[in-house]
Amino acid sequence: MKKKIKNYEYTVNQVPPIGHLLVLSFQHVLLMIMSLSLPILFVSQMNGTPQFAISLIAFSMLAAGIGSIIQSVGLPYIGSGYLCPNLCGPSYFSLSLSAAWTGGLPLMRGMIIIAGLVEMAIAPVIQKLNKIFPPFIVGLVVAMVGVSVIKTSISSFFGLSFHGDAIRNFDILIGVVSLMIMVLSNLWGKGFIKIYCLIIGMLGGWVLALILIPEYWQNLVTIKNSPIFALPTFEEGFTNISFDIKMLIPFVVIAISGSLKSFGNLLAAQKISEPELEKPNFTPIRKGLLADGFSTALAGLLGGMAVDTSSSNIGLAGATKVVSRWISVVAGVMFIILAFFPMVITALSMMPKPVLGASVLFAGSFMISTGFMQMFSEKWSPRKTFVVGISLFFGLSTAFLPELYARAPQFIQTFFTDPLPTTTVIAVVLNLLFNLDIFFENLKNRKKSV
Repeated sequence: MKKKIKNYEYTVNQVPPIGHLLVLSFQHVLLMIMSLSLPILFVSQMNGTPQFAISLIAFSMLAAGIGSIIQSVGLPYIGSGYLCPNLCGPSYFSLSLSAAWTGGLPLMRGMIIIAGLVEMAIAPVIQKLNKIFPPFIVGLVVAMVGVSVIKTSISSFFGLSFHGDAIRNFDILIGVVSLMIMVLSNLWGKGFIKIYCLIIGMLGGWVLALILIPEYWQNLVTIKNSPIFALPTFEEGFTNISFDIKMLIPFVVIAISGSLKSFGNLLAAQKISEPELEKPNFTPIRKGLLADGFSTALAGLLGGMAVDTSSSNIGLAGATKVVSRWISVVAGVMFIILAFFPMVITALSMMPKPVLGASVLFAGSFMISTGFMQMFSEKWSPRKTFVVGISLFFGLSTAFLPELYARAPQFIQTFFTDPLPTTTVIAVVLNLLFNLDIFFENLKNRKKSV
């Protein structure tokens, strides 16, 4: 076992006592539950039956749970061995819905399987990238992991579900109170208050929401219509798999984008799990991407939504200084068990949006700050200024101007999809370009010495 890192409650290989392990794992499950809004929205768009919804959610949770276990348990050839759970990936949602509209659930399943296989094929290439990721670019990537959840966290923080929704004063109050409880518990709390700050903040915010807004009480009442226990059924759509060559390129594109996003998440997980590393160790990163691709393919095979690594859970681990991979393993087991209890899932999914937004905002803040600290930990130079500045301009523009890139050529759309992958690719390319003079100067000196 590795020596315990100063100020860490539980390091990456430590196993917390059973009581702490269960509660800490459930704290991560609460963040994972957020992603279940995607299969719920998918069912509404497909006009699916209640049984279809139960099956789709269950299969999605099974894939995410199994993926979380494989990712974190530390197998010889697959999985990073870091606290890095899986959840339903928002990156795949729009394209998965298009596939379902075109060829039903069988086509969506087939194309998700292909996307997973593409990511698995990309994984070995990562092993060769160790020389093009200096510490300041690694720091930039880690910071962008936090930036990538800004849209989700802020929209939820203000209680928004759809574009054009009105912002209510009570929702703002609930979000602020939830966030302050989490932050102050983390800053001023000791022992279990500090490490359970997310659960404490979520419960406090939820209670406040029930007091202030009757709608949340009404939502909870509806769970009585959900079955306590239910097994997913292989009804129409869950028994067939099909493919469409016309959808191959879009799914390959989204698989590449998803790989870059997971690459950033895994780098962030490694940074908080092994802060003593001076440069990235790409072996667990490669194994992590392989696990992520396998989990995505498994989701398609089972009949669930595509899954992805979770930025929010990594940020929570860093903020609480609890990075034990066994928490992710137990969270995966919990997610699998909960897949068969629709009433519990329905109740947890009723958590007020401002509370969920505060949770993601809390976790994302740590990732942004950690990345910036690493980025500026070494001597700065004009080269780094332009590498970081230009890549941030174009990376953030994908969030500010998505309609612009929707009209761009297919090649541009491949890499300009999300702030995290876009910033990463541009930063790597510019860093190589702006240092060509140094490369040729070193080459020239080596020739002279020979």
